Amino acid sequence: MESTMTNRALIHFTRTPSTASAPTWSGFDLNRTRTVQRSLQLVMLFAFTAGQLSATLQAEEIRVESALLTLLEQAEISAREAGPLIHREISEGVTVESDTVLGKVDDQEARLILDRAVTELKMAQVLVENDIKVRFARKSLEVAQAELKRSQESVEKFPKSVSQTELDRLRLLADKAQLEIEQAAVDHEQAVLSHQLKQHDVERAKLSLERRLIKAPFPGVLVQWKKQRGEWVEPGTPLVRMIRLNRLRAEAFVSAKLLPSDLIGRRVTLVVDPSEKLRKSKFEGRLVFVDPEVDPATNQMRVWAEIDNSELILRPGQSAVLILHSVKAGE
Repeated sequence: MESTMTNRALIHFTRTPSTASAPTWSGFDLNRTRTVQRSLQLVMLFAFTAGQLSATLQAEEIRVESALLTLLEQAEISAREAGPLIHREISEGVTVESDTVLGKVDDQEARLILDRAVTELKMAQVLVENDIKVRFARKSLEVAQAELKRSQESVEKFPKSVSQTELDRLRLLADKAQLEIEQAAVDHEQAVLSHQLKQHDVERAKLSLERRLIKAPFPGVLVQWKKQRGEWVEPGTPLVRMIRLNRLRAEAFVSAKLLPSDLIGRRVTLVVDPSEKLRKSKFEGRLVFVDPEVDPATNQMRVWAEIDNSELILRPGQSAVLILHSVKAGE
């Protein structure tokens, strides 16, 4: 009897209240309570995991308080041919596009050489198109063969009507005409090759003329002319200095302990001090270099990023905060 009561108590709990209105708890209610508790535990675990993931992502974001803006590209453009500097097309401080003509070295002699090369090319073209020698040689062969054939037919009908010497001469004329056709073909081939050489001469003359132009190697600002108009320059003489401003380099030193292995290519944000009163204070870019060497004195590594400065707001020499994000550029 006691065993039966105990088994019933495992599946049905009854609390006898002092009054008839008290609630009664069943085994079904207990299971539902356990389900709710389990759900609450899962929600708390999910929240904790999300919080840990968020903290990890934030930890991968590196903030460098002092980054220095420097030039990404700069160049001293030199003369490539000797002569006086006759033109300075662009003034100092002007922004230009790539391949813009900045100045020019005297090119009168180069133009004369080009004109001569063009004329010689035209002459070579005339020789290539001229096939008179070939047509004449073919016609001469036809005549010589016809004359030889008539003489041979005459000898067949009337022996000794044509001497052997005359027959030999006619055969020689026919062979000569055949050889003249072959020689005309060789001459035409030589004319074609000569035409190609003249084309090379024209291209070389054009290149010599082009080399007297001083062109911008990249889009940027012309900051200094080093030679005045009329001064003689030699190949390799620096003429003009240019800098590129639409993309700048942000350099910084970061503790080696903070740098992950996949840092290159990450998105970066450059934040300028609002006190500088620029049109905007945040600029986007991409990390492109991590120094493979660690400074043993500071345990830091040098990194730099390319910063988009298409609006030409930033200037080399400025300091700013560099934020290295945890995602790659473009993601």
